[in-house]
Amino acid sequence: MDTVIGSIDTCNPTTGDICRPPNGTVSTVQTSTPPHSTTTNPCDATLGRYLARRLVEIGVTDVFSVPGDFNLTLLDHLIAEPSLKLIGCCNELNAGYAADGYARSRGVGACVVTFTVGGLSVLNAIAGAYSENLPLICIVGGPNSNDYGTNRILHHTIGLPDFTQELRCFQAVTCYQAVINNLEEAHELIDTAISTALKESKPVYISISCNLPAIPLPTFSRHPVPFSLVPKVSNKIGLDAAVEAAAEFLNKAVKPVLVGGSKIRVAKANEAFVELADASGFQVTAQDVSTMIRCGQKTIIFLINNGGYTIEVEIHDGPYNVIKNWNYTAFVEAIHNGEGKCWTAKVRCEEELVKAISTATNEEKESFCFIEVIVHKDDTSKELLEWGSRVSAANSRPPNPQ
Repeated sequence: MDTVIGSIDTCNPTTGDICRPPNGTVSTVQTSTPPHSTTTNPCDATLGRYLARRLVEIGVTDVFSVPGDFNLTLLDHLIAEPSLKLIGCCNELNAGYAADGYARSRGVGACVVTFTVGGLSVLNAIAGAYSENLPLICIVGGPNSNDYGTNRILHHTIGLPDFTQELRCFQAVTCYQAVINNLEEAHELIDTAISTALKESKPVYISISCNLPAIPLPTFSRHPVPFSLVPKVSNKIGLDAAVEAAAEFLNKAVKPVLVGGSKIRVAKANEAFVELADASGFQVTAQDVSTMIRCGQKTIIFLINNGGYTIEVEIHDGPYNVIKNWNYTAFVEAIHNGEGKCWTAKVRCEEELVKAISTATNEEKESFCFIEVIVHKDDTSKELLEWGSRVSAANSRPPNPQ
């Protein structure tokens, strides 16, 4: 494959520290004219190392990954970046949800999977991040650049010589897609993808051919213009009017309920909302409890065990809403297997819960803590019962006459 070396005049750094997104929100991305240039060690001037540096510049210091033959060389170059830590996950969906949680906490997240079999597996987590307005960089190790347009049928595909199936799936749940199968476009495509994710606060998709990450190129040898993140300016008059209207509405409510939407994070209003109502949380699957323990996470997880699908029961009951109950604390202890710091508890009443929380936040504060809370299957609110009836009625409406 012929390689055209593009201009490197626009790849110079600015003075000052690189701007990083504070706790979850980004708005406009701007660039500035650099006064001088700083070159990178020629050994580090590869596509893979360039991507790694760009991730670090926006505040990503941990990347969640699942290896596959199309992304192994890329993973080597990500690992080589001193400021970047690769977190191996049990499967791609877990990697996506871990990046989702990371983006909620740090402002932006990233995951790396392999072509199609990995991309389609992580898709549900990416779709969730899209609906939650989370900037998440989904990086896929793609086919060798020489295989594009050859009508070859590759492994990790659906058995057709069409490499665009994965791309088409991601187009619906990402705000930008970049397929990098030649070096001359890599610099611009990576920067555009990352800046778009930050600006739109949505996931993006970057596919990189497996034979490109290790290739050096002069365009990767100089530090590019840093991403400059400028906060949005609020309209004070409009804000005051909105606050007044909201306060008036809440004051008239008999039993108000606050639901925190994803736009709160985009507007950097998390702390303000928490002051109004305590609401937080993110998804993760049980398998990657092992990853948390291996990485020394000091997390407290509460598992509410009501023995079934309570919400579904209220909407439409049936035998499919009854599940086999597990001994979840024993499951976590089996994952622990004496390696790392882990503490579990099973509680059945308020006094036991208070004691467990005290232990988790004091004696076991340096451990990964898992607290299983046993509640009755019908332990629900009047509002949930009413909501279930309304959903049931809405779902069972007969078809309109044709």
